[in-house]
Amino acid sequence: HARIFNPYSSVMCMDAQMPRAQDAQERLFICGSRNNMKLVILGRDGVINVTPATYVDAPENWEPLPGSLEAIARLHRDGYRVVIVTHQPAVAHGALHMEALNRIHARMLDLIRHKGGEVEAIFVCPHGPESRCRCRPPLPGLFEEIAERLKINLSGVAVVAATDEEISAAGAAGAQPVRIAAGGNGVTGLPAFD
Repeated sequence: HARIFNPYSSVMCMDAQMPRAQDAQERLFICGSRNNMKLVILGRDGVINVTPATYVDAPENWEPLPGSLEAIARLHRDGYRVVIVTHQPAVAHGALHMEALNRIHARMLDLIRHKGGEVEAIFVCPHGPESRCRCRPPLPGLFEEIAERLKINLSGVAVVAATDEEISAAGAAGAQPVRIAAGGNGVTGLPAFD
């Protein structure tokens, strides 16, 4: 199962199978009952932040792409629920601990809020390719878990992604994938809004 970073919980990251996840499940299910709200799912690396050479290892090394935080704020103002997905095999390999990933995400959320945006949840696949989990792209498990937890149908939901694997996973889950050029070296992921 994917791990969920719930920005409204004092328990920052939890496994969906663990009892500690109950407060996050309640929060997500309550939000899922707002069926009149639009949803957009954003990949993290290459869409919101500069694509790292290997992985982002500390909050100070997380660098937003120009205009991405403003774009998320605009989505929020326009009535979209924003969910972020990210695949972090460095966790499985022991190169990145969940505590550090939580701090990275806390910094990202602080910067998004500073611009006027909100993120409902961050879904993380912490597995490496050898695990053969369903939440690792190109399999659709992470998106299926979003649909289940938010009690929504992903048909027509935009998934903005920067990799072929994420595009395949989103499409396999029935969402509407939107491929953008991976951000890095001055290339912007999410378009800036006026």
